[in-house]
Parts: sequence; C-alpha cells; structure tokens
Amino acid sequence: MKTLRLRNALCAGLATALLVASPLAGAADSVGYDDTTFGTMAVDGMVVRPLGLGATVLGAATWLVTLPFSALGGNVGGAAEQLIMKPARFTFTRPLGDF
Repeated sequence: MKTLRLRNALCAGLATALLVASPLAGAADSVGYDDTTFGTMAVDGMVVRPLGLGATVLGAATWLVTLPFSALGGNVGGAAEQLIMKPARFTFTRPLGDF
C-alpha cells in the first residue's frame, strides 16, 4: 500500500515537472538564443539529467537481461552502445543546457 502511494506520488511529480519544463524549453528555442539560459539549464539539471540517469540504469538492466541473446547474435557491443553508452553520454558528457 505504501509503495503504491509512493509510486503514484513519484509519477505525479514527474508529470508535473515535465508539464512545467516543456514551455520553458520551447520558449528558449523559439526566441532564438544561441547561448543557454537559466531556464534551459534548470530544466536540464532538474528534469532531463535525472531522466537520462534513469534511462542509463534501465538500459543497463535491459542489456544484462538480453545479454545471452545478444551474445548468440554476435551484437553484444552494439547492444551495449545503444542501451548503455548513448544514454550515459547524453547524461554525463554534454554541457548543461545543451540539448
């Protein structure tokens, strides 16, 4: 019962953050700024980076579960690149606010 409430609260919080963040990111792009603004950096740091971290963890778990099949197909490296490395690079190596 507690985990269901916690999950619902997390989902509601994530949905609210995405609804609040989407106009900020769109407004920064429509104005045509070449440099990053406070809004894009804040959205990136508070919403997009945690989602990227979650995608990296979920991708690693998926890669681990599908590893035997990837090994049989001979594409372990390709699967690791798509499921782990791309989300990790998006999360950890790009400048803050640079989409």
